[in-house]
Amino acid sequence: MPLFRSRYRRQKANANTYFMVFLDFEKPLESLFEQLDKIRQVGEEGDLDVSPMIEELAAKINAKRKEIYDNLTAWQRVQLSRHPERPYTLFYIEQICRNFIELHGDRTFGDDKAIVGGLAEIEGQTVMIMGQQKGTNTKMRQYRNFGMANPEGYRKALRLMKMAERFGFPVVTLIDTPGAFPGIEAEERGQAEAIARNLFEMAKLEVPIVCVIIGEGASGGAIGIGLGDKVFMLENTWYSVISPESCSSILWRSWDFKEQAAEALKLTANDMLSFGLIDGIIKEPLGGAHSQPEEMATILKKEILKALAELRKLTTDELIEARINKYSSMGVYDTIPAIAEAEAGKEI
Repeated sequence: MPLFRSRYRRQKANANTYFMVFLDFEKPLESLFEQLDKIRQVGEEGDLDVSPMIEELAAKINAKRKEIYDNLTAWQRVQLSRHPERPYTLFYIEQICRNFIELHGDRTFGDDKAIVGGLAEIEGQTVMIMGQQKGTNTKMRQYRNFGMANPEGYRKALRLMKMAERFGFPVVTLIDTPGAFPGIEAEERGQAEAIARNLFEMAKLEVPIVCVIIGEGASGGAIGIGLGDKVFMLENTWYSVISPESCSSILWRSWDFKEQAAEALKLTANDMLSFGLIDGIIKEPLGGAHSQPEEMATILKKEILKALAELRKLTTDELIEARINKYSSMGVYDTIPAIAEAEAGKEI
């Protein structure tokens, strides 16, 4: 397995050394990578063959990675979904698609930079692809509003979906947001209505919809472009009505219990699949999507094409009926007998 595959995972600190971003639970890997850099540096400066030592250390790194990533907690997966080197929507579009033409504006208020979308080709098939874009550095994150869309972002997304419907193009959405923007101006422009309108229209859209959660899937911000015929989650992502930090602050009046909240919320891909809320989990390369983003893009492309091929077999009526039935059947409930009957005639 390659240790580095792209600029997302390897960043040059100076002429001879590289630095990487390690999360708290990845710290055991940090010393191993430091040793790897030193061995490479010695080999380059001394013109020595250090490949046997590199191979041995690489094996140790991969073994340690497997040990760490085979036993991740819910909170650790939340951390991975937010990794600063994790690939975002535009990276996947660049890797998966050809001839991407970005379309702008909701034709009502303006162009929301937190949601990007447009026409593109995937293996010769035209699709309308869109998703939240967080930004790859501080300036771009501010420009993209950290992936938190305003109402005009959801209205832009709906405009593009209706355009896709008009021309018979399938829709692909990539979801990665900490939530819809909660500012006063967003509420003034109808944030809740915009998300609700998207759900209403997506439920009866006459073309296939494939949704993939590639990072964070928080609340209405995610579901606003997340109602689809096929909904997938990458392995190290989360999907929930609320973030662990916000849940902790409500229940415990402190963010210090976010790890317990993450476990209680049952927000991982495995949890969502067990509840029947998603259709599948897309495996990530060992070490997470950020460790080998190009490989992750290849895997994602394969799964999208597979899903679209299955959905193309359905007629429009079958597609809409299956979609509505899918969401109508979500959730489990039971009817509790009247308390009076349960208590064998006792007064309430």
